[in-house]
Amino acid sequence: MSGYPVDPDTPTSTIARRSGVDRRKRGAPESTTWASVSSVYWGSSQIPTGEGVYVSLWKKPALVAVSALTAFAVSACGVPSGASEASKQPSVLELLASDLKGSLLKTAEATDKTDSVTVTMTGTIGGQKISMQGVLDLGDPLKAEMKMTNAMGAATSVRMIGAVIYAEIPAEGRKGTGGKRWMKMDMTGLSEMAGTDFSKQFDDMDPIKQVKTLLAIEGTTVVGQETVNGVPTVHYTVTTPVATYLAQIDAMHRDATEQTLATQGVKELKIDLWVDEQYRPRRAGMVMGKMGDMVIDYTDYGKAVTIETPPPAETTDLAEMLKGLTADS
Repeated sequence: MSGYPVDPDTPTSTIARRSGVDRRKRGAPESTTWASVSSVYWGSSQIPTGEGVYVSLWKKPALVAVSALTAFAVSACGVPSGASEASKQPSVLELLASDLKGSLLKTAEATDKTDSVTVTMTGTIGGQKISMQGVLDLGDPLKAEMKMTNAMGAATSVRMIGAVIYAEIPAEGRKGTGGKRWMKMDMTGLSEMAGTDFSKQFDDMDPIKQVKTLLAIEGTTVVGQETVNGVPTVHYTVTTPVATYLAQIDAMHRDATEQTLATQGVKELKIDLWVDEQYRPRRAGMVMGKMGDMVIDYTDYGKAVTIETPPPAETTDLAEMLKGLTADS
């Protein structure tokens, strides 16, 4: 513009404006970016053509052309747009992978607020394949209702209320219990007698326990992003000595668990956890040397569940039965 002659009686001023539109503001279309408009104001609002003829700059075609050319020129020079000026926020999956401890703390917090979850467990124990499907009530005490299937395909319904397990007796086996359907087993005493902790199998299914174990054990690393049952997750893993693992579990389970692992010659355990974008465990895994392994999948967080103690009239107490056998001998 500076090459054009200026009318000496007309003051000259140049006003350049750049207007930015934030696509995040309410009502703005998602496709809006920004435009830059630069205009030169002449007192007569005209530009001389060099032949004494003045052309109005404010005719719409000329204004549109100047605006478009200016926007193109500015963008071509690499001036960032309003959208690109704001730093890109990392996704939850990226945060799960980059901020391991912070993400596990958020996962523990989110999971601790969950009332219930559906679980599916598969694995091998002592060379035998096992599977369980059911629901957990994550209140206090922990409750579970599961259907267990052994290697022979036989299914058994089991309920756990705290440290007490109720196992459904097959119809053909109820003659010895007076027709009663449920066998009550208080694991507090039976685990010490048997040298193994049966209730810990259910306790290990609690997703919050899996998260807290990883938080407490040094050396947890990120494997990467993986999809579990169609859900994007981040996979964590750690391999730890048995002594370190035992220090993280509840005291009521510790002695029986230590005895079981020692008997099986287990020296270390591999623990895995997969966490989704809502900071909820979607899968947990554990490898216990030659003793066995298990994988637990979590679905239907927060779904309403009701797990009740079986009626006393339909329940026989294993401890009472053992007392009777001891007295007879």
